[in-house]
Amino acid sequence: MKYSENPRNKRTQRDYNLGFKLAVISQVEKGDMTYKQAQKAYGIQGRSTVLVWLRKHGTLDWSKPRPRVLNIKMKETPAQKIKRLERELSDEKLKNKVLNTMIDISDQQHGTSIRKKYLPKQS
Repeated sequence: MKYSENPRNKRTQRDYNLGFKLAVISQVEKGDMTYKQAQKAYGIQGRSTVLVWLRKHGTLDWSKPRPRVLNIKMKETPAQKIKRLERELSDEKLKNKVLNTMIDISDQQHGTSIRKKYLPKQS
């Protein structure tokens, strides 16, 4: 019976110095990357190693995981609802302006007549 001679990568436990840990924590807390992205970028093997560092040395509260369910809406205060609706209105106005500009450009460059012309109401 022959044994295959595949050299396996032996996993080793690494000790990271405090400066390295704080640098990784800083990048994650600034929002440059998630803790999982930092784990991949720096070759940190442990699944929760960076999260443990964040809980131990970080300035933000990492003790409670964020809820994954996005469909549950928190009750909005009237002020929050007004702000959200104003943002949505602003977005729609911008979208409307972009679409009207596109129609105008199409009419000018291609001689199309996309926009409907409404006749004035006759009384």
